[in-house]
Amino acid sequence: QVQVVESGGGLVQPGGSLRLSCAASGSRFSFAAMGWYRQAPGKQRELAAQITLGGVEDYADSVKGRFTISRDNANNTVYLQMNSLEPEDTAVYYCKFTFGVPLTDYWGQGTQVTVSS
Repeated sequence: QVQVVESGGGLVQPGGSLRLSCAASGSRFSFAAMGWYRQAPGKQRELAAQITLGGVEDYADSVKGRFTISRDNANNTVYLQMNSLEPEDTAVYYCKFTFGVPLTDYWGQGTQVTVSS
């Protein structure tokens, strides 16, 4: 059974930083893609950042220059370094792994990030 576990959320003041971590266990395959999504109150879930097996990174315009996605392939772990956080970044953040044959999405449980003074 594949399990995806997130950690690292919390309360931070504007301008602060957080690092989210997400690890998948129980997989027989290397990941094809890893991503971070977020959902703010009253809004649809949106892609914040993702990285493919080939190392191609993609960021939402709203987080470019502030967020950085990275990975530890050997341990099926993905990170999201969030700097210069703004109140608008407040959301539940979900990680997603895509891997297997056929390709399948696996989601984390979500972690709350609150940016407030």
